[in-house]
Amino acid sequence: MIAADHLKRIAAWARDLNEKEIEVARAGIVEKSFKANEFVCMRGDQFEYWTGVVSGLAKIGTISRSGKEVSITGLTAGAWFGEGSVLKNEPRRYDIVPLRDSKLAFMERPAFMWLFENSVGFNRFLVSLLNERLGQFIALTEYGRRLDATGRLARCIASLFNPILYRDASRHLEITQEELGAITGISRQKANQCLQTLEKEGLLRLEYGGVTVVDLEKLGSYGD
Repeated sequence: MIAADHLKRIAAWARDLNEKEIEVARAGIVEKSFKANEFVCMRGDQFEYWTGVVSGLAKIGTISRSGKEVSITGLTAGAWFGEGSVLKNEPRRYDIVPLRDSKLAFMERPAFMWLFENSVGFNRFLVSLLNERLGQFIALTEYGRRLDATGRLARCIASLFNPILYRDASRHLEITQEELGAITGISRQKANQCLQTLEKEGLLRLEYGGVTVVDLEKLGSYGD
């Protein structure tokens, strides 16, 4: 069982719960560490945990039968995901892979369902989360088809600062160019070129070990 104050640090949604709800949540959560590129779960697994990123960086993606890898989104610290599969009690439709050594939190399904059935605050968070997630994936489908690599990278970076999905995000993102390429689906070399373009346009600053966003609104609408 994790401590209540620790839960509130790693899960912004816990700050809206009452004392009983916090007890249920923290009793149902365990944390585990994973090495870079170690699978957390694979497509088709019956993985019955709502998952949060405590530290590190993970990627949601799939690999086709022909071996083509498709990146769906990246997940930085503070992100919680997989609520759809937990609610529907169905196998996962994607792989979860840390891109660096990471620590993840797992809430077991009984605790999740108890909060879903009893907590107003938790349900408000879930509605906001699911609505934002839907918008994110609709946008991903759209710009994945019509934008070039620079536009896709700009939108990808902007998505990592979504105030609903990442309530505690700052304007600085600790991420390498290789990691940005991995979650965008482009090579490290191409990611470097795209980042140079975005920096020249005044939308972000390249810094050692990461990027700092200068104009989040323009990043999020890049290519329109």
